Amino acid sequence: MALQIVKSVCTSCGDCEPVCPTNSISPWKGVYKIDPETCTECEGEYDMPQCLNACMEDDCIIAA
Repeated sequence: MALQIVKSVCTSCGDCEPVCPTNSISPWKGVYKIDPETCTECEGEYDMPQCLNACMEDDCIIAA
């Protein structure tokens, strides 16, 4: 499973990008996106996805 960033909620702060252990988050058209091919939701590395911990916007990062 992978997470996705809701474009209409993303503020482009960039807090999520450096905390992603799989480097799955990158800038895209003024906001950020998560690559579903490499996103592991941090399973096996952390108790919860690190991008969710870093994101200050409610419902910005959701299950795809």
